[in-house]
Amino acid sequence: MLLAVDVGNTNSVFSVSKEKKILSEWRCSTDGNMTADQYFTWLQQLFNISNINYKDINKVIVSSVVPDSIFNLKVLAKTYFNCVPLIVGSDNCIVPISVDVENGVNVGADRLVNSIAAYKVIGGDTIIVDFGTATTFDVINGLGSYIGGVIAPGVALSTKALHEAAAALPHVEVKRPPNVVGRNTINCMQSGIYWGYLSLVEGIILKIKQEKKISNVIATGGLANVFSRDTSIFDKIDLRLTIKGLIYISSFNEDK
Repeated sequence: MLLAVDVGNTNSVFSVSKEKKILSEWRCSTDGNMTADQYFTWLQQLFNISNINYKDINKVIVSSVVPDSIFNLKVLAKTYFNCVPLIVGSDNCIVPISVDVENGVNVGADRLVNSIAAYKVIGGDTIIVDFGTATTFDVINGLGSYIGGVIAPGVALSTKALHEAAAALPHVEVKRPPNVVGRNTINCMQSGIYWGYLSLVEGIILKIKQEKKISNVIATGGLANVFSRDTSIFDKIDLRLTIKGLIYISSFNEDK
């Protein structure tokens, strides 16, 4: 069985799969200081609830945008699962995608993983929108090659910044307000955040489509479903896109 780990800036996702089928998936807050023993203690409880024997896990793959987390995840794999983990972006992990960007530019591991998964799920000529700490727009051409993208501040990050920069404004939940024109402070803020951010997403997608002649759009990340109710710009939503990409990469490396 495979343990796939996706470490984001805010949250980390751990998923167990067998023969490319996802069996269980768990999420925790990202902590770069969490030790291998702490990871395993937490995972062991979840394994027991899901009737998974940790001794059956013999492969580990990690995608991380938090460098501090990688060392302890390597120790976790070696100590408890008796394997050397594949680390996306390192020499021991081959990714089945070509990258066509400026020389010297390093594309984030999560963005490459999402692009690989998107090509498998929906095909080429695709924009991948990931609603995370940052909202990223990544583009693959008809052959599945990564050709660039856009990075915008994430919704939660924008909301937090608004609250911290303006003392009189409260922190509000990201949700669809009852009306566009709010009649109280909270509804006014929610309208600006929700409709403003949806307009940003739609606007960037339309600009990319015009510039690159792209046809497909796939979205992932927790807020993808929140915004999808008021737009038809997404052809598909897949909240497990990154984990699927890690499973594909692990399988690809096994065949090498």
